Amino acid sequence: MLSLNKVEIAQGDFRLSAHFDMDAGQRIAVIGPSGAGKSTLVNALCGFVDVAAGEITQDGRDITTALPSERGMAMLFQDNNLFAHLSIAQNVGLGIRPALRLTQSETAQVMTALDRVALQGFAQRKPFELSGGQQSRAALARALVHRKSWMVLDEPFAALGPALRAEMLDLVAEVASETGAGLLMVTHSPEDARRIADQVIFVGDGVAHAPMETAELLNNPPPALKAYLG
Repeated sequence: MLSLNKVEIAQGDFRLSAHFDMDAGQRIAVIGPSGAGKSTLVNALCGFVDVAAGEITQDGRDITTALPSERGMAMLFQDNNLFAHLSIAQNVGLGIRPALRLTQSETAQVMTALDRVALQGFAQRKPFELSGGQQSRAALARALVHRKSWMVLDEPFAALGPALRAEMLDLVAEVASETGAGLLMVTHSPEDARRIADQVIFVGDGVAHAPMETAELLNNPPPALKAYLG
């Protein structure tokens, strides 16, 4: 279980509070207006943003001040965060060892991950030689080799067309199911939330609200969410 206990995030004049639990293995979408704090919330969970008050725990362990590498979360960023000078295999291998001194077994893990995301023949290519969808697949392969208990997505497929985005969302859902990892996904799209998420966290007016069942929340939205959805 991933828990936020009276968490307060402060950045300049911006404030965000959160107090709720997320069960292991759940698929959860995070939606809300631009600037509401969706990305800030997941970055705080992953250790890239400090919290001003409260605590974050994972399976009962306090991770409030833990380094990102010490948390059970693998994050996919908006820009895929691929290094241009490294091959796709090396970019994926960073998920195992930052120094890239991989054992034979670990190299096999990289190739297996690339195979899982249909990039078998792209291991030695550089990111610029791949399409946007293929770069997203490479980033997903790196998250796979992390073998973390949560996969956190900060709109990594926002730049993709609707059909390709839907394909990537389905692939992420399949991978999460196969590994048993929980899924936490920032999105602006209610359709994406309906496609992939069991529950939804609505972020608005300085509050990250507790997760609710996706259909229940989106079919009967509270006033603040209704205003966002239009």
